[in-house]
Amino acid sequence: MHRGTPRAPSPAPEASAADAGREHRAPLAVTWAGHATTLIEVDGLRILTDPVLGDHVGPLRRIAAPVGEQLAVGVDAVILSHLHADHTDIPSLRSLGDQVAVLAPRGAGAWLGRRGVRNVQELSRGEELRLEGVSVTATGARHDPRRRPFGVRAEAIGFMLRGSQGLYFAGDTDLFEEMSELAGSVDLALLPIAGWGPALGPGHLDPRRAVLAAARIAPRLVIPIHWGTLAIGWPALWARGHERPAREFSALMARELPAVELRVLAPGERTELQRRVPVEPPSRAEAP
Repeated sequence: MHRGTPRAPSPAPEASAADAGREHRAPLAVTWAGHATTLIEVDGLRILTDPVLGDHVGPLRRIAAPVGEQLAVGVDAVILSHLHADHTDIPSLRSLGDQVAVLAPRGAGAWLGRRGVRNVQELSRGEELRLEGVSVTATGARHDPRRRPFGVRAEAIGFMLRGSQGLYFAGDTDLFEEMSELAGSVDLALLPIAGWGPALGPGHLDPRRAVLAAARIAPRLVIPIHWGTLAIGWPALWARGHERPAREFSALMARELPAVELRVLAPGERTELQRRVPVEPPSRAEAP
């Protein structure tokens, strides 16, 4: 299990046209802030997933380290997987400002706009748009589409980012049929492995089912998300066991998918994945 010292990412440098080639060759980087919030750095873009930047969401309290102040600096876009409060946190979205594009499930735009989040582009599963040189495609997901208790419905989605490397952000989902179609295009997969309570309802991956997801997707690297961050009630009641899902997932991955690299990050930790170097086949000597 990969561990490291938590740290906030550096502020995004100002890019020029002369830097474009260097950005395209830069490694894919991910900072896990906790739960489903990650900062993805790909080909010069900074993309934030399901941002929850404060110390609580409704009755859920943050039991992990606070989100670093630099996480949201220079963010180009946000991707939202669904409208549950622990994934679509309105105060966090408002704090980013209107200049940041928010990519959200179809049906979410009007609801978000009424709450002050206006720069929204909606996507249905299978739809694609481009952020500069990076393709963003909405994938399927199997999860409750409702904003509880009486809120709007917007179909849950995941996201596949394709630039110099491919990244899959599952958001919140259980296994779904089309998941295996991602195989061959994913360098790094961000897979949920738990939740915020002692039990998971339908529409979630637990550690064992997350291993099945990884087997279907066949990424080079898996980073588990959606664990060990939020708790309901008195946080100390959950804090002692908050690493259990990651330990279980690590043991299962080592036993069942040893060829897939696993990195378990601490909240605030950043990791990089270098591009795969193509191996040239040996030249055949000419016959005399």
